[in-house]
Amino acid sequence: MLLFFYINGFAQVNASQKKLDSLLTVNQKNQRTDSTKIKILTEVYRQYMKMRNVEKAEEYLDKTIQLSHDKNLKKFSAIAYYRRGMMYHGRSDYQKAEENYLVAVTEFSSIGNLDMEAGTYLNLGALYGSIPDYAKSLEVNQKAIAIYEKMGNETDMASCYTNISTIYQRLGNQSQALVYMKMALKVFAKEGENVRGVAVVYELIGTNYFEASDRELMEMNVLPNQKVKLALEYYNKSLKVAESIDDKGIIATVRRDLADLYSSTGQKDAAMKSYQKSLELSKTGDDKEAYASTLYALGNFYQKENDFENAISLLGKSLKIAEENRFLDIEKDANLGLSTVYEKQKEYNKSLAYYRQYIAARDKIFNEDKEKEITRRQMQVDFNVKERDYLLKQKLTEGELKRQQQELTLKKQQLALSDKEKALDLLTFQKAKADLDIQRLAQEGKFAKAKYQAQLTASVKDKQISKQNQQIKFDERIKIFLSIASFLILIIAVVIFLSQRKTTRLNKIINNQKRELEQLSKVKDRIFSVVSHDMRTPVNSLISFMQLLEGGNIEQEKLNRYAASLKNNLTYTSTMMENLLNWAASQMQGFNPYLESLDIQYLTGEVIHSLQDSADQKKISIKNLIPIQTFCKADENMLSLVIRNLVSNAIKFTPGGGSVEISSVDLGNQQEIRISDTGVGLNPVQLSHFNKPGYLGAGVSTLGTNKEKGTGLGLLLCRTFVGLMDGNISASNNQTGGSCFIITLKK
Repeated sequence: MLLFFYINGFAQVNASQKKLDSLLTVNQKNQRTDSTKIKILTEVYRQYMKMRNVEKAEEYLDKTIQLSHDKNLKKFSAIAYYRRGMMYHGRSDYQKAEENYLVAVTEFSSIGNLDMEAGTYLNLGALYGSIPDYAKSLEVNQKAIAIYEKMGNETDMASCYTNISTIYQRLGNQSQALVYMKMALKVFAKEGENVRGVAVVYELIGTNYFEASDRELMEMNVLPNQKVKLALEYYNKSLKVAESIDDKGIIATVRRDLADLYSSTGQKDAAMKSYQKSLELSKTGDDKEAYASTLYALGNFYQKENDFENAISLLGKSLKIAEENRFLDIEKDANLGLSTVYEKQKEYNKSLAYYRQYIAARDKIFNEDKEKEITRRQMQVDFNVKERDYLLKQKLTEGELKRQQQELTLKKQQLALSDKEKALDLLTFQKAKADLDIQRLAQEGKFAKAKYQAQLTASVKDKQISKQNQQIKFDERIKIFLSIASFLILIIAVVIFLSQRKTTRLNKIINNQKRELEQLSKVKDRIFSVVSHDMRTPVNSLISFMQLLEGGNIEQEKLNRYAASLKNNLTYTSTMMENLLNWAASQMQGFNPYLESLDIQYLTGEVIHSLQDSADQKKISIKNLIPIQTFCKADENMLSLVIRNLVSNAIKFTPGGGSVEISSVDLGNQQEIRISDTGVGLNPVQLSHFNKPGYLGAGVSTLGTNKEKGTGLGLLLCRTFVGLMDGNISASNNQTGGSCFIITLKK
């Protein structure tokens, strides 16, 4: 997110000038070119930025970047590019801001500063959203999220969520925008209520409700007549936080939003006052986009009130700022507003001209490929010009180096000539020395024999010493060989030890897999047994029933009794086949649940409705005690099947006149679903078998209180599906009788 600096009053300006003068004095005194010099230059350009002196800030930014590159200290040049991007971003000069952000991203990446790399992507996301270029904005926000997620930085990740929610909001997808807003608000709220992020998200949520259509409101579980109340509530929350932290930019935006709301509800005086307050605040800041938006909003208000003179003036100013700074959304809206004004005045030519400009601006937002390519080409040309200037300077520098090298070569040649003269003198000296040597040799001849004897004696001693040295070297080699052999033996021992450990672990894994396969084999045998036995009975019954019908000699009472029995068998067979198919699908590779946020109360209600006939036959009451708007992360089809199996079992094993209750418990990050009944309950062996870890076996089917049949696969399917949804299921007996199954899932 961008930070905007506001400087008010003479005393503050005077203090800033004193600080700047002090920094300039320190900079002038420090003539060294090191990291200390770079830090001083950094403080100077930052002070110029605070004083909004762009020209001077640019001068010292260039000096900082040049010295940082010379000293290979990219951490200073990267932050300089980043801050220059922020400076132009705040002034709505998006092209220059983008240029500097992109260079900053490259340099932060090269030095491994992930936090600042992600922060730059975040600012680029806000920039592209303002142009607007929604595809690019989503792309860079996703890059920032990936880095923040890797770093565990939730706060800045929430800022990315805010940018993405704004994009969805502008594209008219209010329900999806609200999802990201709530994600961001949840993170910002951890830092406290009075923080800028909370104020921003409150304002966005208010706008989301206010601008949503009736269809989108229904998707957000909001009635159309509640939109104004909700929007006003969140606008006031945002305004309260913004005033507490004195953020004039947010205050101006919320005032404009409130004015739009008052205007829509017919509160014209309140709307006018709020528009004027927003205009006063946005006019004094550097955010041209906010100022242009406020001008448009007030001009549109005058247009609706048929005050055409003021409407044309304000809409024209808004259009001019939008065209100068490429605010396409505002340009589009301002052209449409002016077209409407001139249409009301019956100046149809002007109205048509502005309407054509409105169509052109609207098409630019979603069809700007050629214009974007031109912009990229211009940026590339600018870069090439700068690169050519750099290469020219480099060539001049290389020419100077060549000249210096030529001078150095000349000096070397002069030194070589001098060396030759010295060599001639040396030869003369050596000749004289040779004469002296001849005389000395004549005198030394008489000592040659004695010297020879001495050398012979020394040679004998040298041979003895040589033998001793060879023996020492041989001993050292033996020691080295033994050391290497010991080291290799140690390595082999370690490898053998690790291999044995690995073998032990593999044996454990194989044993576990063997146990699982044995359990799955039992399940398979159970399934084949169920299919071979229980499928034959209803089919034979159906064939017999058809034969009776063909004969035609059957009483109506007996026909009804046979039909009821056949219906019961076929219902059981249908349930069995559904469970078998679902369990088989869960065992297939690549079968993965689709986890989403589900309303448990609504889903449970649908399951109860589907089983109500079975419960009514036994006069069993089913109570759904789950509160409205209770959510958890689950696969809708899987969770529905799990709850249906558990409720069906509860009905099956509860005597007539009993009850079944479905309730929930909020555990913070998890949601607990409880299904309890007043039936016969589970025996200790069944409880232990179901609750033990690694439960994969199919239980033996037990007849219900009215002799209802079962497959024994229902609980296995529940256990499998809850596990796939990263949840947990357990069972217990109620103190008052009956059983209770508890499903725990993430929110």
